[in-house]
Amino acid sequence: MHRIAVLALEGVPPFELGIPSRVFGNALDGAGNPLYELTVCTADGQPVASDAGFTVGVSAGPEALAAADTVIITPTHAMDELAHGAPLPRALVDALAAIRPGTRLVSLCTGSYVLAAAGLLDGRPATTHWLHAPEFQRAFPRVRLDEEVLFVDDGDILTSAGVAAGVDLCLYLVRQDHGTAVANRAARLCVVPPWRDGGQAQYIDRPVPEPTVATTTATRAWALERLAEPVTLAELAAHARMSLRTFTRRFRDEVGMTPVQWLTAQRLDIARHLLEASDLPVDLVAHRAGFGSANSLRQHMRSALGISPIAYRRTFQPHDPAAAAAPA
Repeated sequence: MHRIAVLALEGVPPFELGIPSRVFGNALDGAGNPLYELTVCTADGQPVASDAGFTVGVSAGPEALAAADTVIITPTHAMDELAHGAPLPRALVDALAAIRPGTRLVSLCTGSYVLAAAGLLDGRPATTHWLHAPEFQRAFPRVRLDEEVLFVDDGDILTSAGVAAGVDLCLYLVRQDHGTAVANRAARLCVVPPWRDGGQAQYIDRPVPEPTVATTTATRAWALERLAEPVTLAELAAHARMSLRTFTRRFRDEVGMTPVQWLTAQRLDIARHLLEASDLPVDLVAHRAGFGSANSLRQHMRSALGISPIAYRRTFQPHDPAAAAAPA
């Protein structure tokens, strides 16, 4: 069973602290058995104060970090001094040092401050809550900060934006580990969408548009029903009754990515589900997902996921004779 240690820090917000247990606790196999073992710990095994006026008691200390396959670092509002060059507390430094090499590291919201202060994000892409992005960038200029995404997957280190983006990242990890069916069920049990379009750009504080301004919502719904077809940017703009330039700008403002990037992400989602849950040939998967050819699907999957369709299918259908016989 995959072991997860959730590191609670002084001043932790209760909402974010509870996200991992809710999401990973609802990740079950076909027989209803849990797929993760989750432990909440602190750097020294002692209780910590939440930012909601109560104390969080834990049953584990840094030994849980040493035994974990994934370590999740929660946000804290009691460590703003990190943004002004203060070092990490000694107990936290020692706790982080106990983590085994190769352990997957995850930060929720401003938990990224801890990873950055430890030097673990130097030269790497990451994100944090958009409200703290300017301060974060000034404090940690070596980090390649992207304030417009919900989360960043950089292999062994993953970071999420603020608050509910932690739910998105945890569901993404379940999906990476066990596939869309398990992640979708966990999302349903949590009564949240299994995947949110776009990034936190759509939540950044900006002037509210006039109610008369058209949106791209209806066009996105229209496109989702036609993903198997070669939908063009011009067709999307025409459906929204906007010029190409206006449509592209408004789409990016609302969703946080370009229309082409969004279409590709939706099609990859369909392809991954078909590869996991069906025995359709890759050519047919590519056609149904709207990529047109197996070669196009292969290129997009390698670019986005670093893996071919056949290799991806083997991950979730290891005993599938067709997948075992096919070249990667």
